[in-house]
Amino acid sequence: MRITIVDDHVLFAEAVALTLEHHGYAVRRVDLTDPGATLASVLSATLRTVPRLVLLDLCLGRVGDGTRLVAPLAASGAVVVVLTGSLSRPEWGECLHRGARAVLLKSSSLNQIIGTMRRARDGLALMPAGDRAELIAVAARHRSDTHDISSRLERLTRREAEVLGALMRGMQVRDIARVGVVSEATVRTQVKTILAKLDLTSQLAAVGAAHKVGWRSPGP
Repeated sequence: MRITIVDDHVLFAEAVALTLEHHGYAVRRVDLTDPGATLASVLSATLRTVPRLVLLDLCLGRVGDGTRLVAPLAASGAVVVVLTGSLSRPEWGECLHRGARAVLLKSSSLNQIIGTMRRARDGLALMPAGDRAELIAVAARHRSDTHDISSRLERLTRREAEVLGALMRGMQVRDIARVGVVSEATVRTQVKTILAKLDLTSQLAAVGAAHKVGWRSPGP
């Protein structure tokens, strides 16, 4: 069975490759050290190996987010197994939603990884159906929550967005007022309006929600 490893941690990838080769698998590693490497070039290089199974890391360093490779790799007919250090259940569920067959932690033993490869070779399920369905449901809820927060953030005026951005940078109301040459009362009113539009009750919750969806404030 041809296995291709896509992982920017060279030592880890080499250790897994050597172990799998010792057990009789044909293993290739995609080189991610090229300064010009992109997700598109990594996808192309992976597909050229014609893998039956791809061991895919999600954090590919400067190349980008490996999650975006799951769907095209799965569509090519390869069995995609995500091997990650992330503990994010929504992230795991998103990978499964996009077509991955299993998610393994990088802290898994080599025996666990080998066992997963054997089940893939034999055409067996790589995860319990219940666990898979639960993770996909978690991802769906996360996408819904993210969409809701993003929609609420779009309701902010430019000035409100600037104030929220300042709060995200750790500025206090008095500092925002001084920089904006307005009264502290004016900034507090703007903060109250921001919280009302986001349907939240504290500045901390507003900052957390904005970070959760990767929101960025407009420039000054």
